Amino acid sequence: MKRNRLLSGFLVLLLMVFSFGSMAFAEGHMAETVVDIAVDTEGEFTILEAALTEAGLVETLQGEGPFTVFAPTDAAFEALLGELGIEAEDLLAHPQLEEVLLYHVVSGKVMSSDLESGDVETLLGETVEIDASLFTVNDAEILVDEELFDLEAENGVVHVINQVLVPDVFELDYDENGDDDNGAEQNIVEIAQGNEDFSILVEALVAADLVSALEGEGPFTVFAPTNDAFAALLEALDIEKEDLLAHPDLEAVLLYHVVSGEVFSTDLEDGMEAETLQGEMVVISVGDDGVFVNESEVINADIEASNGVIHAIDQVLVPEAFGAEDEVDDVDGEEEEEDTPATGDIGMLPFVIAGAAGLSGLWIAKKRKA
Repeated sequence: MKRNRLLSGFLVLLLMVFSFGSMAFAEGHMAETVVDIAVDTEGEFTILEAALTEAGLVETLQGEGPFTVFAPTDAAFEALLGELGIEAEDLLAHPQLEEVLLYHVVSGKVMSSDLESGDVETLLGETVEIDASLFTVNDAEILVDEELFDLEAENGVVHVINQVLVPDVFELDYDENGDDDNGAEQNIVEIAQGNEDFSILVEALVAADLVSALEGEGPFTVFAPTNDAFAALLEALDIEKEDLLAHPDLEAVLLYHVVSGEVFSTDLEDGMEAETLQGEMVVISVGDDGVFVNESEVINADIEASNGVIHAIDQVLVPEAFGAEDEVDDVDGEEEEEDTPATGDIGMLPFVIAGAAGLSGLWIAKKRKA
């Protein structure tokens, strides 16, 4: 009898050990990001991992999210390489690599049980077609039989697919010299996606759901703060990126960086005033020390797009209508006041180009001082 009791006690202890072990494993798995899943799945995603690193998207997909990632296997990438007649190194150097990768990511956490048939917008701005009955994304199959779906992460979920998804903007006829022949054939959004200095801007466009509008006819002139300018603003305000993107005056800031029409640097004159889509004016200064928009210096001019032109600037433009003491909710649900930098302060990068997005039909007049 005593032996049976000891045996029973041992079995209970063993079950407890396994139970706690399983819980620890689950917690460890959920601590991973969607990027960690790709990295830790040995032999399946080596090309995807290299592509994310090359495109500078690792940090983005390690963010809060949540994200749903349709992850092509190495076999899927190799099939694409065969179709293009290039090597993996060529694909990693392709000027539109980032666009291809963003086409595989959807905002939000969508488990397989939540999939619905229809079009879903990706972080690129183009849509993919989901067939929930067949578990397909465009023509790619989610590897359900191999149980490579619902790979849950702390910041989203990964579904493995057997083909690389290729967006409409991607040119399959790859230039072996690595040159980007699109030039002015690319719109403002496409240029931002292909420029590392505007990687945060791409996130903002997606978050604001402004990608499609900014791909419109225009034309627009965009004064675009760089990533460094954006980072400086976050530091100055002592807030996180998510807080800035959720600011109630986001739209006003966006529109203040966009002018209707195509204005190149050769068209700028000292003292010129231009009305922005926000309604307030910006003042242009031209001198021996450079070209300035309010207090922000133009550091890269005349980035020509098919629907306008981009001028990169080193500080954020803040309109007068932007509240000096805007109220935001703190973590306790109480309202606190947040100081706002004066016009021309650093970094509200994402909002810059995004502003043109929603208002592609508006016409704004440039004005010059008499």
